[in-house]
Amino acid sequence: MQGSRALAALLGAPALLAVALLLCGLGRPPPSLQRELEQRRRDLRLLSARARAPPARGLGCAAVRGATGVGWVGSGITKLVLGALLPPPSGQRVALKSVHGAGRDVSRCVRRHGHPDGCRRLATYKLLKELVLLRSLRHPGVVKLHGQCYNRSLDPEMKVTTILELGTPLEMIQLLQTPWEERFKICLDLIQLLHYLAHSPLGSIALLDFQPRQFVLVDGVLKVTDLDDASIEELPCQVDDDCKLEFPTKSFSLKCTAYGKCEGINEKMNLFNAYRYFFTYLLPHTAPLALQPFLKDILNATGELRYGVNETLKAFQKVLHLYKSGLYLQKKPSHLKEYVALNVFHMDSEDYKCWLSYSNLGCMLSVHNAEEAAAICNSHPHCQRFIVTPKKTWTGRPLALFQSNLTDLILGGNMVAYVKGSAAQRESL
Repeated sequence: MQGSRALAALLGAPALLAVALLLCGLGRPPPSLQRELEQRRRDLRLLSARARAPPARGLGCAAVRGATGVGWVGSGITKLVLGALLPPPSGQRVALKSVHGAGRDVSRCVRRHGHPDGCRRLATYKLLKELVLLRSLRHPGVVKLHGQCYNRSLDPEMKVTTILELGTPLEMIQLLQTPWEERFKICLDLIQLLHYLAHSPLGSIALLDFQPRQFVLVDGVLKVTDLDDASIEELPCQVDDDCKLEFPTKSFSLKCTAYGKCEGINEKMNLFNAYRYFFTYLLPHTAPLALQPFLKDILNATGELRYGVNETLKAFQKVLHLYKSGLYLQKKPSHLKEYVALNVFHMDSEDYKCWLSYSNLGCMLSVHNAEEAAAICNSHPHCQRFIVTPKKTWTGRPLALFQSNLTDLILGGNMVAYVKGSAAQRESL
């Protein structure tokens, strides 16, 4: 009960203001707002017919009412997102999304039309549109819809809550401090999503409000979580001059097709936004030297829109193949022969740290094999030994632990430590 009361309070916040606005806004909406409501209703009806979304299923109002541990996750112009723990048997953490009554979308509408009831309903159409799209689009890069709740004590359009996967918001500054392999994965996830959106069952879809805040990470997978501003229509045109794709620092001229649509404008809009918000920052920073020319080609081609999503995805897949196979490694004299291999018991102990480490306790990096690990150890002034651990990254590459301390090695275990020959002689291992 305590969780239910907390949920009701948060969903209705600020409660007193909401009640006051509702009392002021009773009655039929003014004609200008009524026209907007009717237009939104028509748009939703057309989208639903085109989407042919499967019948609503999954969790419903009982799950929302029984949720506990409710807390604020985020809010935007239109929507409020709360995190909550569902009751058994599910017991999972989810995101509950509803109209943000105190958000700018509703507030601006109230100032313009003076009808809070109608303005909340107008905003709810955005949530309903997103609900239709989430039920229609099935892809790992689209946040999963677990269910929805309609509060039937009011007009069904007045109180809608969607139950979604709960993700972690993207923090670009933090991402820049993660290993390159993890940042590459985010960019790869994104281009795979954009490839799906360009060829979706509804046609080519543009994310009109394309920002990092529209995405979350769920178990390390990048997912789009905000679709209310998505467009399934490509810009109509009569001549090529109608097909200008403009961004703050660059503009592009596209072709007007024979059937009166700007050719590929949705796909190209998504791709350039991916370039300026994600690829530019996440792809080149600390990438392996041998892969940088391939990454530079991706940046140049997407920044000039010379590539479409098909070509961009192929370019990413090529980089992934080179990285996973180790073909990117430059052939150099072997460093591994300078090391003595010893069977040891592995002990996690705090040691020297390195940039972009997978561990907060020491220096742990992704490697292709022991040979690459030896080359890395040679490049670190503090490194005296390394262990290729059983831990793997998402590409299947092992993680190697680099250390300077030799005194805690215990011989006789089933792990192999590679110790610099000179250091082994000094310690008489």
